[in-house]
Amino acid sequence: MAFNVQTFKTRALSALLFAVIMLAGLLWSFWTFTLLFIIIHFGCWYEFIKLMNKIDKQNFLLRCCWGLIYITLPVILLIDLRAFGLNMNLPLKGNIYGLLLPLVIIGSMWVNDTMAYLVGSFIGKTPFSKISPKKTWEGTIGGAILCIIVIGFAASLYTEYSFPFRNYDWFIIAALCAVFGTTGDLIESKIKRMANVKDSGNIMPGHGGFLDRFDSLLIATPFVWLYVKLFVLQNFL
Repeated sequence: MAFNVQTFKTRALSALLFAVIMLAGLLWSFWTFTLLFIIIHFGCWYEFIKLMNKIDKQNFLLRCCWGLIYITLPVILLIDLRAFGLNMNLPLKGNIYGLLLPLVIIGSMWVNDTMAYLVGSFIGKTPFSKISPKKTWEGTIGGAILCIIVIGFAASLYTEYSFPFRNYDWFIIAALCAVFGTTGDLIESKIKRMANVKDSGNIMPGHGGFLDRFDSLLIATPFVWLYVKLFVLQNFL
């Protein structure tokens, strides 16, 4: 996959605008976080319904039921992760992890996606999947490794403010995001192929629609939620 400067500029500028909006919703308060993801939730549903209608007009309502698992459940779980600091009797500093955890998840998606694109553009040669022809093994592996390193070390700097998370938890969470985020991207690519469309929507130049932007997050979030529940909070409780 050759590196295209104009494509990268378009993706970078729209990603910057996306990051500003996301950070405002993420950091302002729990309620702005919830409102942000309610909007994202319905945006994803709007595109999902259109895609299901293109795939199978006769049974698209039945197919849309999968959206409860694919879209609604992950959004609920992500809001629940954000609310952990509000629901538990933690030290004041510990409440910061209610912010840190969603930032780590979303940051992992961005780093993994961006690094996979850059690594794949420069050295990618081996096709990763027929579902997504532009993906390469080199880009996928390189993006995952860089995601784990960058996010793991960055989040570890705030360990004193993120009780009861341990340093290695952040590396594991970043790894889960990289692996299942890529899986989410492939699932959405398969859905778009079945619907015979390039993008799920056009809200972000160079990035497509809501599902194009949040496909990785939708699949990775339930696995991070399970890890946090089973291996982080279980030890604390």
